Formats: sequence, C-alpha cells, structure tokens
Amino acid sequence: MTTNETMQLAVPVSDLDHQAGPADAPVTLVEYGDFQCEDTAAALPILKELRERMGSELRFVYRSFPLTHEHEFAQGAAEAAEAVADQGQAAFWPFHDHLFAHQDALTEDDLIRYVLRLGLESMPVRRALNAGTYRDRVNEVKRGGERSGVSGTPTLFINGQLYTGELTLDALETAVRTAARA
Repeated sequence: MTTNETMQLAVPVSDLDHQAGPADAPVTLVEYGDFQCEDTAAALPILKELRERMGSELRFVYRSFPLTHEHEFAQGAAEAAEAVADQGQAAFWPFHDHLFAHQDALTEDDLIRYVLRLGLESMPVRRALNAGTYRDRVNEVKRGGERSGVSGTPTLFINGQLYTGELTLDALETAVRTAARA
C-alpha cells in the first residue's frame, strides 16, 4: 500500500469516545494515540490547527492506545484521562493537552498534580488509578484499535478509513476536505 492509499475499515464512534466537534459533522477523524509517544505529541499541533480550520465540518475523536512495551507510564496516563473524563468531557481535553505537554513526567504523582493544577477533583482519579477502574476500558479500546489495524501511534482514521498519507497539515486538510465532499 502506498502512503496515499487508504484501507476500508469501519471505526464506529460511541458515547464513550472523547469527542470534540459536532456529532453530525460530515467528517469524523479518529486518532489512536499514546500519551507518552513523541510522534503523537508532534501530531497534536497539526490536529489542533486542522480542527480550527475545519470548524463544524469535523468531529475529532481521541482514543488511547498505550504502547506499554515502549512507554512505562502510558497505561496509567490513559487510565487517568478516563477518570478525568468522568468529571465531564470538558475536563478531558485540557488534561489530554497537559499530558502531551508533560510527557516526560507521567508517574501517578505527576498525574494527580496535573489534575489539581487543572482544578479537578483528585480523589476520584487517585482511587480509580489505585483500583484499576479504567484498565479494562483502556485495554478494550486498544484491542478495538488492533482489530482495525492499529499497531503504532499516532494512527488516524477519516470517516472509518485508515489514513496513511503524510502527517502534515496540508495533507490532512486535503484528505478531510475530500472526505467532506464524498
């Protein structure tokens, strides 16, 4: 498969997904990412600019895909993000961004410090991390990604199709605008 081809894969979105943008947008972009992955962090400003440019034409979905064999703290960060999302989806996105901005410090103590820094409730997050409350959820999301062909991060799907083009703003915008017209 060349870098400009796509593979036909279905990637349904559910209420459990972390979403930004209107549910009825003509294009849904799903990202599988790892909070400790430098490549996922490098894609963040590109995806933010794409979201800004596309406005109501794009629904963005983030799914954690912790690469635990490479990143010691990725699973804990993903579980903490799920716990934060329970305080409201509006809390998820600042926490998401904060984790990527501080991916060199993702111990449990760091995660709790970030929760407090963002003005969120820390005890539910600490309890969830200690109990492994969201471990199964994170693992199921990862298994779903694997079933869809995800093996590394970041991996993007545009309207259910694996995007294998360049990870640049121009290339992504072209692919999203093409999908919007389809």
